[in-house]
Amino acid sequence: MKAYTEMTREELKEEFALMTKAYKRFQAMDLNLNMSRGKPCREQLDLSMGLMDALNSEEDLSCEDGTDCRNYGVLDGISEVKELMGDMMENNPNNIIIYGNSSLNIMYDTVSRAMTHGILGGTPWCKLDKVKFLCPVPGYDRHFAITEYFGIEMIPVPMTPEGPDMDMVERLVSEDEAIKGIWCVPKYSNPQGYSYSDETVRRFARLRPAATDFRIFWDNAYTIHHLYEDRQDHLIEILAECKRAGHPDMVYKFASTSKITFPGSGISALATSHNNLEDIRKQLAVQTIGHDKVNQLRHVRFFGDISGMIRHMTKHAAILRPKFEAVEEIFERDLGGLGIAEWTKPAGGYFISFEGMPGTARRIVDKARKAGVVLTKAGATWPYGKDPLDSNIRIAPSYPPLEDLRTAAELFTVCVRYISIKKILENMDAEEKAAAQN
Repeated sequence: MKAYTEMTREELKEEFALMTKAYKRFQAMDLNLNMSRGKPCREQLDLSMGLMDALNSEEDLSCEDGTDCRNYGVLDGISEVKELMGDMMENNPNNIIIYGNSSLNIMYDTVSRAMTHGILGGTPWCKLDKVKFLCPVPGYDRHFAITEYFGIEMIPVPMTPEGPDMDMVERLVSEDEAIKGIWCVPKYSNPQGYSYSDETVRRFARLRPAATDFRIFWDNAYTIHHLYEDRQDHLIEILAECKRAGHPDMVYKFASTSKITFPGSGISALATSHNNLEDIRKQLAVQTIGHDKVNQLRHVRFFGDISGMIRHMTKHAAILRPKFEAVEEIFERDLGGLGIAEWTKPAGGYFISFEGMPGTARRIVDKARKAGVVLTKAGATWPYGKDPLDSNIRIAPSYPPLEDLRTAAELFTVCVRYISIKKILENMDAEEKAAAQN
């Protein structure tokens, strides 16, 4: 089939009639499918049921150093889990603090602490006239929600397959001391699945920000979330690179087991410099006496070491890979060559980024919802929920069963074609009207 943009009005109307009939067939199926978030499916959660057996009432719940995990204490995490998370994050255990189940919680706390108490003795951000953050787009909506909640101005920075537009990042941070941070998902990014190139990571480490309290918020959420054993992305380790560049304090690195074991009952971690750790511990000592050490011990006993964690992730990949490939296959079959859409083909992570014609994303999402498939809200991948082109949609293949996912993907392509034809016809009408007026 030739591209829609090359079709005559009559050809488009014929195609529109076919899409209308196809859409009605999906409506008659009374679907109720949800692809709005990157949630692990039931089969993935079942992989971690051994966690429930890793400890029992007969177990010795003491650490290797004799610490009783049932009691108070150990503010920044037991040594065994710091070693496990350190191996996962590629960081020295001495540079890590272990938290509860949510890395998003750590990120919120980190911004909140900077707002109320500043960073390393700096002026609290709440006392400044203006605070700004750079936001690679498309990006993670929950990152943007944190900075919006604190009234921080968000500046979009375009993403490329190599990472954020570093020319823009370097220029902005060097010129404006009100820019205090940047959100990053450096590996299998949310939603495009891009991984930062070596050059991008090195340029991050060598930034010369005008603000002495500028920080890179490095959310390495998908650090070991590969889809393929023979095609895996690798990152230069950012803390080591920052130290090498003479900027050891410039980065906060976050990770968790949320999509490794149980999202609601995992463990999370922050890796950063010695100076930053000391600064954070002052607040943490007031906030808590320590996080769930029993759960930390449970994870160590379940995995044993990083090798056990990697083996576990190959099981996740075996479940996820067919889902990603099914979506990509259907998109290529139903949308390829039509000239109305592009999409990413990630080697890991949890999302596919879909780019439709400008002015169609909201209508596509709404059309799918009316036929029983809930997608991520259009605009969610931009600060303030406002995609200026109204073109990007985040596709989350993980949660539905494979056959339901195929149905949802096929319905989605019908909606894309239906709305795109309407948009092209509207553009034709507008062009003809403008020509007649001239």
